[in-house]
Amino acid sequence: MQPTPPAPDDASLFLAWNRLRRPVWMFDPVAGRGVYANTPALALWGSDTLEALLARDFSNLSPAVQARTNRLVQVTASGDTVSEQWTFYPNGQPVTVQATISTVALDDGRPVLLFEAAPVEVEPAERRAVEALRYAPTLISLFHQDGGALFCNPAAFTAYGSETLAFADRLVRPDVADALRARALGGDHVSEVCEIRTAHGIRWHHLVLTPVPDPVTGETGLLLSEQDVTDRIEAEQARTAAEQKAAMAEARQQFLSDMSHELRTPLNAILGFAEVMVHDTLPERTLDQASRIHEAGRRLLTLVNEMIIVSDQDVIIPEGQVTVPAPVVASTASAPDPHDASGPAVLYVDDNENNRTLVATILATQGVRCDTADDGLQGLTAVEQGDYALILMDIAMPVMDGVEASRRIRALPGARGSVPIIAVTANTLPEQLATYAAVGIDDCLAKPINMVGLLTAVSVWGAGRPNATQDSAATG
Repeated sequence: MQPTPPAPDDASLFLAWNRLRRPVWMFDPVAGRGVYANTPALALWGSDTLEALLARDFSNLSPAVQARTNRLVQVTASGDTVSEQWTFYPNGQPVTVQATISTVALDDGRPVLLFEAAPVEVEPAERRAVEALRYAPTLISLFHQDGGALFCNPAAFTAYGSETLAFADRLVRPDVADALRARALGGDHVSEVCEIRTAHGIRWHHLVLTPVPDPVTGETGLLLSEQDVTDRIEAEQARTAAEQKAAMAEARQQFLSDMSHELRTPLNAILGFAEVMVHDTLPERTLDQASRIHEAGRRLLTLVNEMIIVSDQDVIIPEGQVTVPAPVVASTASAPDPHDASGPAVLYVDDNENNRTLVATILATQGVRCDTADDGLQGLTAVEQGDYALILMDIAMPVMDGVEASRRIRALPGARGSVPIIAVTANTLPEQLATYAAVGIDDCLAKPINMVGLLTAVSVWGAGRPNATQDSAATG
């Protein structure tokens, strides 16, 4: 909308104002355009000619300036005048004036705002404050009580691409915005991290919302200070996800360990006793029944392995093997005669009575004496008081587990502290084998055990620790 040319009487008045040294200009608040400016006002506005200034469209004022202009229209409509400071940025630099504002009617009847201004020397501190606000990286905005935008500094404008974006429209969740606004208006100092819709996409901002008086209207407004904390939040989320993943992995490992122990322990007795019966002198019919029990147990073991072993990193015990690969022993190593029961005995530590009976029974078939203990603490006591060529150590036991018992045995002085120890356990994950090796366990038999594997291990390790370099399965 182009400005209506002034009437002749207005033109005469304008000519008189042109002689003044103070800036004088008129503004049509309805059309959003200037009507007149004298020569000092043109300099104030940074315009070379009156025509260039009148051609400017000021209809798209910032919310803060629009609110201030509307207040001036209302206050001066009845003939009152207002005197206040205004700061302009005609050439990118702030210029502050003390303006006297009134409403006058042009000859054509239009009410316009008349500004008569005098330059004001702004205090250095105030000027620095204004410049700091312009260049501060922190996003600063002022809102009306209802959340409507009144002002934003350049950093906030750059982030949102608009001066008119309401507070609720900035947040991803408007209900959160309403709750924060209500808290601030209630007197709270609100400090929250929220998801924000910016011109550059969804970001995380730290918001500080404080109730303050609007310096223009005097009404309570809301001052918002924002900082982009997306990098920190995403790093925290990544760390939390990693911790959750690690916790899930730990829980999975514990589940595998528990299930392996709980399922394979009874299978150890089923398969072991069935194998003992198969090798015993039995009637043909009973032998057939024992063989069927053994075969059914092997099939059940295969099913258990398929259920529990779900990662390529787990130790898979092939069917029919139930020890892990045996250590490399020098060919010069000699094993004692397993039929000679006069030498040192084997100690088997296990809290399961069936397992203790099974191992003792298998070793007895070869003439090997086997003492037993119910838990790690009893096993430690037996080693302190006895003379054993080999210790077979269960891992998951009450009172004292096999790892702690082995650690304490290794701390014993003399030959008792160096007796070979073989873990007999269903817990054979790589990290578990590494733990066994770290406390001095020499080898590992995986449950369910079989006769061949057990007797081979007893024969190899019952002769004492070989002098040759060994690669124990317990070392992974």
